[in-house]
Amino acid sequence: MKGIILAGGMGSRLAPLTKVTNKHLLPIYNRPMIYYPIMKLIELGVDHILLVSGKGHAGHFLELLGGGSEFGVNFSYEVQEEAGGIAQALALAEDFVRDEKFVVMLGDNIYEDNLLPAVKEFIQSDNKAHVFLKEVENPSSYGVARFEDDNI
Repeated sequence: MKGIILAGGMGSRLAPLTKVTNKHLLPIYNRPMIYYPIMKLIELGVDHILLVSGKGHAGHFLELLGGGSEFGVNFSYEVQEEAGGIAQALALAEDFVRDEKFVVMLGDNIYEDNLLPAVKEFIQSDNKAHVFLKEVENPSSYGVARFEDDNI
């Protein structure tokens, strides 16, 4: 199975740290933040990961992660030339995924829960997508999912 990690964004709320590096490369506890979604994808059985990054720090990811042998997976890279959001970043992955089902994770999210049962169910289903949401106290600071019938 394939996975995509979206690691764009300027991380302006983390300035001045993000003036010199991408927020996804900042350490969280004992490893760069980007390691957390990588390890979660590996836990889900993903063996080929596409990392989409902005052009300013793409080389930093390549230098840190290389081809993926350290993790037992293959890494591919795409550069999002201009800030265009998640939809544009996913459009860059179209050739990577072709007609296969795949898992997308944001590079600055840490997932504590076991996602494997839900991912297995999704793979076996005819559904086109499965979205994980988390209830938070201040949703306007993040993003708000709107539901209409069975659509998000």
